[in-house]
This record gives sequence, C-alpha cells and structure tokens, in this order.
Amino acid sequence: MAKHVCPWWLGYLVASPVRRLMYDPAKILPPYVREGMTVLEPGPGMGFFTLELARLVGPSGRVVAVDIQPRMIEGLKRRAARAGLLERVDARLVASGSMGVKDLAGTADLALAFAVVHELPAAASFFIEITEALKPGGHLLFAEPTGHVNAAQFESQLQAAAWAGLQLADRPSIRFNRTAVLKKP
Repeated sequence: MAKHVCPWWLGYLVASPVRRLMYDPAKILPPYVREGMTVLEPGPGMGFFTLELARLVGPSGRVVAVDIQPRMIEGLKRRAARAGLLERVDARLVASGSMGVKDLAGTADLALAFAVVHELPAAASFFIEITEALKPGGHLLFAEPTGHVNAAQFESQLQAAAWAGLQLADRPSIRFNRTAVLKKP
C-alpha cells in the first residue's frame, strides 16, 4: 500500500497546461528521449509527461505508462486519443506493490519517475523493478518535488537506487525538484 497516493481528481490539475509555467515537458524531456525508444513511465497520472514522451518517441517508439488508479489511466487514454498519440501509449492499470512490467525486462531505454517515488511504501523494490526493465545503458530520469522530499530523503532514495544497481550519471536542474539521472551499467 502506498504512503499517500495523489487523488485521482487532482489528476486534472496536474495535467493542466498551467503546470507548464512551473516546468515544461517539451523543454525537460528532449535531451533524454529519441525516436524509436521504449520509455517506462510509472505514475503518469493523466499524462502530463506521457503525451510529450509519445511525441518524442515517434511512431516507431512506445511509452508504457503504469498507474494504480483506474481514473488516472482512463484520463490518460482519453487525452492520448484526443492528441492522436494513443497508438504509441501502452497505458496499464497495475496492482499496488508492483509495476507489472516483467514483459519489459531489459528493453526500456528510459524510465521517467517524476514526483512518484515519495508516494511509494518501498523505494527499494521500485528501483529494482526499474533496473530490471531498463536495458544495459538505459537511464532513469528521477525527480522529486522539493515541497514533498527534503535533501536527506532524496539522498536516501538515491541510495536505494544504487543498491538496486543504478549509477548516478548526472544531476540536472529542474525547477522546484531534486533531480538525478541514473544509469544501468
């Protein structure tokens, strides 16, 4: 069971274009995403980052978005369909406690965990699943909001990621977030 999961009705606010005033996916994601990639996005909500990921991976790529809330997944699918991107998005409803992505083992080029790890009961198991899904040389773009996660908590999350086999590759700056890029060797 998650510590505190963002309520589904907040998904509309989180996916709002107004959020782009804080940080814009079209500016954050391009350095990490290329056409043809497979991207894993746990906790996508209603797709604030998902739609831009789908644009960037192009018709030959795909975004696997997993969430535990049916209404978030339904909202994500509606938004992806309206944007003409649904064929690039594999939106999955999963049970709490696992992302259910064993079928991705060693195939994901990138994982995006944006403001999600602090909601999980066990960061260690999350990072193990991410490591298993990533291909060798794959990356995790990991960001936690400064309003929810202090510096010590973020360092503890990074230690859990290292224990799972991910190596710190970079510490990019994303406004209002503690951020790291981690790599699977």
